[in-house]
Amino acid sequence: MSTAQTALWVVVLLVFMAIAFDFMNGFHDAANSIATVVSTGVLKPGQAVLFAAAFNLLALFVFHLSVAATVGKGIVQPGVVDTHVVFGALMGAITWNFLTWFYGIPSSSSHALIGGIVGAVMAKAGAGSLVAAGIWKTVAFIFISPLLGFFLGSMMMLLVAWVCRRSTPSKVDRWFRRLQIVSAGAYSLGHGGNDAQKTIGIIWMLLIATGYTSASDAMPPTWTIVTCYTAIAAGTMFGGWRIVKTMGQKITKLKPVGGFCAETGGALTLFLATGLGIPVSTTHTITGAIVGVGSAQRASAVRWGVAGNIVWAWILTIPATAFVAAIAYWISLQIF
Repeated sequence: MSTAQTALWVVVLLVFMAIAFDFMNGFHDAANSIATVVSTGVLKPGQAVLFAAAFNLLALFVFHLSVAATVGKGIVQPGVVDTHVVFGALMGAITWNFLTWFYGIPSSSSHALIGGIVGAVMAKAGAGSLVAAGIWKTVAFIFISPLLGFFLGSMMMLLVAWVCRRSTPSKVDRWFRRLQIVSAGAYSLGHGGNDAQKTIGIIWMLLIATGYTSASDAMPPTWTIVTCYTAIAAGTMFGGWRIVKTMGQKITKLKPVGGFCAETGGALTLFLATGLGIPVSTTHTITGAIVGVGSAQRASAVRWGVAGNIVWAWILTIPATAFVAAIAYWISLQIF
């Protein structure tokens, strides 16, 4: 096999790895979209994953590819990325995603991928090869997205409590069982819109590095867009059941009105971040919104120990994936 053929097969392998990561992202993060609507009993698990997957795919037609552009062009200096860097980044992200899924920890697939890119690039060329602006706005939203989700979730809960103050509990429950279908759809739309674009971005990064597309192109190839949205929807359809219980039941007990407020607050956060081209964690966002809803009722409604364990997983994600990615980068140098 010629050198050119070998290089082509390496690119094909890495594209399939990226699609596998995208599928795992949907699988891992399905809980973010469906945990509240399942835990409140509004939808059965099977119905919920199909519903969420449909809205993940629908996001293809709604959002501009701002997040994909940030990941593909705004994280690493031009000319640094090669197939070894992409391999290291994907291995770091996939490994972390598998470990956190296995132990039922709702960590961030988004920051796992960013951490993987950072680790592999630093192993090759050092920290100076990273684009500081892209890294810092991504890191900042590790804290901003859950805080914004918390604020919007708690404000929605207080607003709804005031609007419905003269309604009977049974009437409120009946109305919000219907409205939660809308909020769950909106959150799944935001989930697909932000998360699928991260994989589009890394494939775009790979294609630019290997000369299959130009850095001057305004859009990645159409096949990458369609494939990545389809893959995340398929992953969501299979569902990350180990994490559903943590997100939907262990942090706080939710009723349909609380589920609606959490999903609406989370969806608004995702729409804002996606519009700004910032890759955020849907896990961080919905967790912050759920905690906000619980604390708006009373502080003791939140199991702060569980929430604290989740925060530790968030803090460790980027350094852990960066470490694994650096090792994977060095191993790849010996393989291809």
